[in-house]
Amino acid sequence: MLEIIISVVTNFIINGISSLGYVGIGVMMAIESACIPLPSEIIMPFAGFLVTQGRFGLMEVAFAGALGCVVGSVITYAIGIWRGRDFIEKYGKYIFISHHDLDIADKFFNKHGSNAIFLSRLLPVIRTFISLPAGIARMNFNKFIIYTFLGSLPWCFALAYVGKKLGDHWNTLGVYFHRFDIIIVLVIIAMAIWHIKRYFKHK
Repeated sequence: MLEIIISVVTNFIINGISSLGYVGIGVMMAIESACIPLPSEIIMPFAGFLVTQGRFGLMEVAFAGALGCVVGSVITYAIGIWRGRDFIEKYGKYIFISHHDLDIADKFFNKHGSNAIFLSRLLPVIRTFISLPAGIARMNFNKFIIYTFLGSLPWCFALAYVGKKLGDHWNTLGVYFHRFDIIIVLVIIAMAIWHIKRYFKHK
């Protein structure tokens, strides 16, 4: 079943980029950055492969991908501001998030938001979802835009460059990144368990 899903997603990405060019790269990366599971580990390496075919330029590919990340991230950020905070304030207790936690998040993004956004864009899984808490915490919008782009550009460039070097084997890159995905997911689960224990201890 998983192989079928991956195959469908991969074909969707290939068709989108093949037909829309740079715009397709931007659209695909925007979808990924809007918390929809469309892996950049497939999008950008395929675009890098097309660089070897003379279809694209490497820097142009990276730039298009980074712009797409900004667009998708802004959408998620806006959702965080528009509905996310009200939802957390009203229903947060049911998912173990208190008003005190919101205050901590606000202070964190005010003080360390630029570094957090930049570094998160270089990490699988986390890079897709960081925009939502940034919006909920109402991080400075201009800084959010700037550091989203600055963090996304090297990520997109690196994936496209590897795809260019791998050539016809561009699609093997995702296998290696999924190993990192598992590690990061386990870390997130561990942090969630710690947070829940802390929540009840505080209660």
